[in-house]
Amino acid sequence: MKKIYLALLIIPFFLSCEKAMFEDEMASTDPMTNFEYLWKQCDEKYSYFDLKKIDWDQIKTKYAAKIDKNMSDEALFTVMGNMLTDLKDDHTNLISNFNVSFFGTDELGQDNYDARIIKDNYLSDNYYISGPFIHDFLADKKVGYIRFSSFTGTVDDTNLDFILNRYKNTKGLILDLRENGGGAVTDVFAILSRFVEKETIVNYSRIKTGPAHDAFSDDEPVKVTPFDGIRYKNKVMVLIDRGTFSAGSFTSLATKALPNMILVGDTTGGGLGLPNGGQLPNGWTYRFSVTQALTLDKDNSYENGVPPDIKVSFDWSDRTKDEIIDRALLELL
Repeated sequence: MKKIYLALLIIPFFLSCEKAMFEDEMASTDPMTNFEYLWKQCDEKYSYFDLKKIDWDQIKTKYAAKIDKNMSDEALFTVMGNMLTDLKDDHTNLISNFNVSFFGTDELGQDNYDARIIKDNYLSDNYYISGPFIHDFLADKKVGYIRFSSFTGTVDDTNLDFILNRYKNTKGLILDLRENGGGAVTDVFAILSRFVEKETIVNYSRIKTGPAHDAFSDDEPVKVTPFDGIRYKNKVMVLIDRGTFSAGSFTSLATKALPNMILVGDTTGGGLGLPNGGQLPNGWTYRFSVTQALTLDKDNSYENGVPPDIKVSFDWSDRTKDEIIDRALLELL
């Protein structure tokens, strides 16, 4: 599976303020100074300690014992990167000029996507490419298949108008978000606005506001507004897997509030906390989740992955079939 870990949103003041401080008086290459700084920043600002039942003090004790004042940069990076990896969150990274730490949520489940199988057995030789979308008719033009591999920020009215006009007479659409690692949040709303008929609250969001692990802002509704133009009213099957992360998970979460959109496949990779970060005294940078996305009842977060409505997995013994597409077709036809 591809690993694409892109931020949905950057909240700038953390990074800009810290750079200014370190340039003046706080720069340091001391291993323990950098370790303590990273641990404290995460302790005060990471958003999912309570949900994940993480004992951050215990983790500090575990990794502080590995810090030595004479250790190499590579060894220090390994210790601090492993500490962040214990958060099991792919919006959490340590970045140096020689390495980047990550968890790898897409490897928690089996691989459920193969582009070659789809091109060889489902798409025609004349499939279309419209901006970031690959699309074609399936099932004797009864269904439209739309592959969206990354939230690149290039979704626009032109490509969406063309696609939805082309498939306006179909019984349903298949929107394939498998192995979509995320990207621009603007694409999420541009796409969803084509599948709603009235303003709809799809989830709630809150941001860390203080050092306590439970210090958050009030829950704010996240809304999708109907596009003033071409929209699609029939059923949409949204294909997901463990590689569906960040903006892909936000889209998946939103479908839970939209009755005409159904999730098929495996649980997503999560990534529902928007990331932010800053700079360490030694110049390395870091990021981690600083918000929470909540369900409509405000009683649950799918940070560990949005579950499918219909669970289906690949059978890799038969490379002529995509079982997830086949199940979506069965539901539509």
